[in-house]
Amino acid sequence: MDPAQPLKTPRTRGKTYSCEQRDKTFTLSSSLKQHMRIHTGEKPFECGLCGHVFTQSTSLKNHMRIHTGERPYSCEQCDKTFTLSSSLKQHMKIHTGERPYSCDECGKSFNQLSGLRKHKRVHDGLKPYMCEQCGKTFSRSEHLECHMRIHTGERPYSCEQCEKTFITSSHLKQHMRIHTGERPFECGLCGHVFTHSTSLKYHMRIHTGERPYSCEQCDKTFTLSSSLKQHMKIHTGERPYSCEQCDKTFTHSSSLKKHMRIHTGEKPFECGLCGHVFTHSRSLKYHMRIHTGERPYSCEQCEKTFSLSSSLKQHMKIHAGEKEYSCDECGKSFNQLSGLRKHKRVHDGLKPYTCEQCGKTFSWSEHLERHMRIHTGERPYSCEQCDKTFITSSHLKQHMRIHTGEKPFECGMCGHVFTHSKSLTYHMRIHTGERPYSCEQCEKSFTQSSHLKEHMKRIHPREKQL
Repeated sequence: MDPAQPLKTPRTRGKTYSCEQRDKTFTLSSSLKQHMRIHTGEKPFECGLCGHVFTQSTSLKNHMRIHTGERPYSCEQCDKTFTLSSSLKQHMKIHTGERPYSCDECGKSFNQLSGLRKHKRVHDGLKPYMCEQCGKTFSRSEHLECHMRIHTGERPYSCEQCEKTFITSSHLKQHMRIHTGERPFECGLCGHVFTHSTSLKYHMRIHTGERPYSCEQCDKTFTLSSSLKQHMKIHTGERPYSCEQCDKTFTHSSSLKKHMRIHTGEKPFECGLCGHVFTHSRSLKYHMRIHTGERPYSCEQCEKTFSLSSSLKQHMKIHAGEKEYSCDECGKSFNQLSGLRKHKRVHDGLKPYTCEQCGKTFSWSEHLERHMRIHTGERPYSCEQCDKTFITSSHLKQHMRIHTGEKPFECGMCGHVFTHSKSLTYHMRIHTGERPYSCEQCEKSFTQSSHLKEHMKRIHPREKQL
């Protein structure tokens, strides 16, 4: 042994300090002193700014960073900063993907033990935190804290751009995406992006076909619990939202809100291209397809495309020959109820739509709309081959047959073909002998109203005309 090297003295075990209330032991008396505050409830360290009290001086030191804004611990990967080193340590697990704590029952994993403990309350059904005002219980203390703001009206988080306030910081964060346009959640299957993670979760059910919520009365299934809740009102007949002006009732508050626009005349949705305004957002969505030319619904039998799914559904009745709505007076049938209602005005003589410029009346609103173009001179439909313009799209369609030579209407008796359906109607009267227009002066009859009109001018010019 080198005589110049000092001898090492053996290390002896130091004195231990034990808690008399619990068998816990400490190596330092100061540690025992801090521990005893758990039993005594003593909190000797007070914040001079907000009055919050703490058991330990380090807790007060960490708390003061809330007031000073000091965040001395930063992540080298994303530059996010933290007030506590432990918070940075937990945060790093996000980058490493480390989730060491897993649930024995469902396999869900967490990067913090506290997260696993809170999660286990879902399986255990434990809700130890109760609201003293309404008795509602919660599995987490922070959920109770947020809930209490409903009673107090406290909304401590405000948007700097529109001054809207929120109960939680997460709600504010989500709201800010409206201003930034951020949609951080992307579907890996179709590329659709979303503002909220829950929206992506619900969207994924479209791809998976998952419909976890089912009605016990009719077995109908839903992707959202809220959809099931609303559906149940069909069975219960519950319509809790009523209009004060016309007593109409609704199952949804949103439906009442939309209905009120009928009374107020409010049309909050405006087209940025043509200025047209709409009562509902979906109406604007459908309208935009006029500008974009989008027609996402196509008929598999004739490849005709439509901008609305309802239009395709109605169109399919043409192929099926389905005309379920018939007139009681003349037997004419229609594939749409709206068509029958409009038709009945012929028998009733109703013409509720009046032109304010010339006083002419019409049975249908679209007829008035077309008529108004006579006064305005508007001819919005033009032929690309000869630049001729038309008041209606149907007139343009008929005109195009001049260029294409198309004659789609064929007589089933003699094979004669026609450009227009009305020409076939007139032609069929040759075969049937029908002459529905008769002169009241001489009882001569005609196949067309125009022929009767010409007859009255030539033969009975001085008589009262029809």
